[in-house]
Amino acid sequence: MALTGASDASGEAEASGEKPFLLRALQIALVVSLYWVISISMVFLNKYLLDSPSLRLDAPIFVTFYQCLVTTLLCKGLSTLATCCPGTVDFPSLHLDLRVARSVLPLSVVFTGMITFNNLCLKYVGVAFYNVGRSLTTVFNVLLSYLLLKQTTSFYALLTCGIIIGGFWLGVDQEGAEGTLSLMGTLFGVLASLCVSLNAIYTKKVLSAVDGSIWRLTFYNNVNACVLFLPLLLLLGELRVLRDFAQLGSAHFWGMMTLGGLFGFAIGYVTGLQIKFTSPLTHNVSGTAKACAQTVLAVLYYEETKSFLWWTSNMMVLGGSSAYTWVRGWEMKKTQEEPSPKEGEKSSLAV
Repeated sequence: MALTGASDASGEAEASGEKPFLLRALQIALVVSLYWVISISMVFLNKYLLDSPSLRLDAPIFVTFYQCLVTTLLCKGLSTLATCCPGTVDFPSLHLDLRVARSVLPLSVVFTGMITFNNLCLKYVGVAFYNVGRSLTTVFNVLLSYLLLKQTTSFYALLTCGIIIGGFWLGVDQEGAEGTLSLMGTLFGVLASLCVSLNAIYTKKVLSAVDGSIWRLTFYNNVNACVLFLPLLLLLGELRVLRDFAQLGSAHFWGMMTLGGLFGFAIGYVTGLQIKFTSPLTHNVSGTAKACAQTVLAVLYYEETKSFLWWTSNMMVLGGSSAYTWVRGWEMKKTQEEPSPKEGEKSSLAV
């Protein structure tokens, strides 16, 4: 099992050329299915841990903290296994370096906000509305790219962002009309979208501090997050909530908590795996389709009845996100195909 988070592009091209089409198609189908199963299962499991009437645990920060702790222990465990038993698992060596931890800390603050606001959004809104509640990530990507990186965006890309914003507002309106709108949950969803965008920008800046290793970054991010969560647990009184929690000694409860942590770790791996076997563009399309399937499953599972306009808002968000992915992919391809100014000058001189 390879868990390096990186691959040799030329080697992949040769390998894909040697493999029969059916085998390649089967591999892609299995990887995409694995991504869907883990991602959707993680959302439903987190909803159970955060807002289950049978569990009655009002400690979202502790749930998030425990999942970060599980990820940290898994990273360290796999690193130790790779060192002790070479060839068993391909995983980078991990040693906690306080200087590196300090370098990663700004990203870790954003990362902590991202996973916290994600879980808080899921706690206060239904799974069916969860994707709409966190749908402004693309819009924040465009906005922050302009404000922080001075990158402009084409008219067509801005148009798709307008569709996403329209779908978001229509979804909020329809949730309010049905009496199921949580303003707190919607606010947390917007903050989660903002943190996801900031996380992508800061990740590029911090990768050099961990030698470009995604797994080292994952390790340091989760170690820092565990430390950052400790004062929050005290300030928000969640340790007192845990002390009075009736199922604190339940093996079922800790099993579900640990499973949530395993899913949190696995989603990073299967995301990289899906990109490796397909492409970043296909990964985004797969993510959009998965969000659609997740919404339908949530409506069926919780036996909810939604209006036509509510479904329209979801289709606007998903359609706008897909259109943005397609437009950006088309623009990048067009840029790569266009000759550079120097090449143009050379060709005109040659003529």
